[in-house]
Amino acid sequence: MQQIIKVIIPAYNEEQSIGLVVRDIPHFVDEIIVVSNNSTDATAAKSVEAGATSLTETSPGYGYACLKGLQYIAGLEDKPDIVVFLDGDYSDYPKQLTQLIKPILEDDIDFVVGARVKSLRQPGSMTFPQRFGNKLATTLMRLIFNSRFTDLGPFRAIKYDKLLSLNMQDKTYGWTVEMQLKALRHKLTYTEVPMKYRNRIGVSKVSGTVKGAIFAGIKILGWIFKYSFK
Repeated sequence: MQQIIKVIIPAYNEEQSIGLVVRDIPHFVDEIIVVSNNSTDATAAKSVEAGATSLTETSPGYGYACLKGLQYIAGLEDKPDIVVFLDGDYSDYPKQLTQLIKPILEDDIDFVVGARVKSLRQPGSMTFPQRFGNKLATTLMRLIFNSRFTDLGPFRAIKYDKLLSLNMQDKTYGWTVEMQLKALRHKLTYTEVPMKYRNRIGVSKVSGTVKGAIFAGIKILGWIFKYSFK
């Protein structure tokens, strides 16, 4: 039976890249949902031009945008089997979605994270705050929860019913780590797939600023320590 696949792309002022991202997503995907997260540019218009469904979320925050996408899916008559999350800055390679969902389709894995491994990363594509934060978070997750995750990469795929069971709540920077921690707690089967990664188009709103990097770090560590006491 053919799987229904929906892609959710949170995007904040990504008019230069969003069309490239949408057009590179494999054609077997049933719907691409771009959530313009309080954008002040033409992100929404460019996503529609490229063939995506455009939603608007006025509350700023990565998690707010992801939840808006899920709220839209909840109202559809035909629910997806798999939901894929992908950034709108063209740092990931959307065509690799085929490899990303392969463990779900062939091995019945619940949750897959695209791991931005060093050997496949373009030089400079991950800032020092990103590399440090990933290393610290995944090390703590391994020590505290016996996790095998090596990255908090935003390019990820999960069975829709399993995603609903996680009851995602984070509205901002903690979305990715919340999903991984809850996947561990709910004993979902999971794996990572090595992914290519390149320099994003434009400046990162998180790792590209000191304020963004600090708040993201606080949020990520907050989720880890919150779950360590449960």
